[in-house]
Amino acid sequence: MTASLFDFSWPLVAAVLGLLGLVLVIASLVALFRVRPVSFVLQLVTGTLLATLAALLGTVGIGTAGYRALTHEETAAHVTVRPLGEKRFQAVVRFPDGRTLTYQLAGDEIYIDAHILKWTPMASLMGLHTAYELDRIAGRYRSLTEENTLPRTVHALGAKKPLDLFDLRRRFVALAPLVDAEYGSASFVPADREAEFDVQVSTTGLLVRKHTAGN
Repeated sequence: MTASLFDFSWPLVAAVLGLLGLVLVIASLVALFRVRPVSFVLQLVTGTLLATLAALLGTVGIGTAGYRALTHEETAAHVTVRPLGEKRFQAVVRFPDGRTLTYQLAGDEIYIDAHILKWTPMASLMGLHTAYELDRIAGRYRSLTEENTLPRTVHALGAKKPLDLFDLRRRFVALAPLVDAEYGSASFVPADREAEFDVQVSTTGLLVRKHTAGN
């Protein structure tokens, strides 16, 4: 069973902190009109910090939508490969939640990669688990010449989202204390014959294994 990404309701916590921050900011304005400079500064600073923290938590919550919590090695997808001709094959991807996607790819091998969000110890203390999301599936040529000259076929596996924490971490240094998102993992296997594979993911990376009965 896949664990919940969060051990508590982040949207609720973000909303409460945001509300408290707003109340304190309003209180600081009241203190300003009453000429209480010390109260004004303290309430404004505290309110601003709470509002900033609420925004950060909200960003984390939205940015991890579509990611699955990971506490041990598990099967991220089951892939069936069927050749369609020379350097062309069909890949059927079945996810644990029942979704099925079908792609026609070009190449000698099937390539799959993933984003893995590995949280810092500070974030782990806040209840966050390592999380992952399969990102792309593609056809891969063994020859570099063919890779540069023949048709490329690449498709997205990840769900579309308004914010992606993996991309946000690369753009904003302020998220560094929470998550190390500079962690991608990929694997590829031959696709020149009909076969079934299990895409396994763990805290150390992605692995594609030949499917065996009982998996």
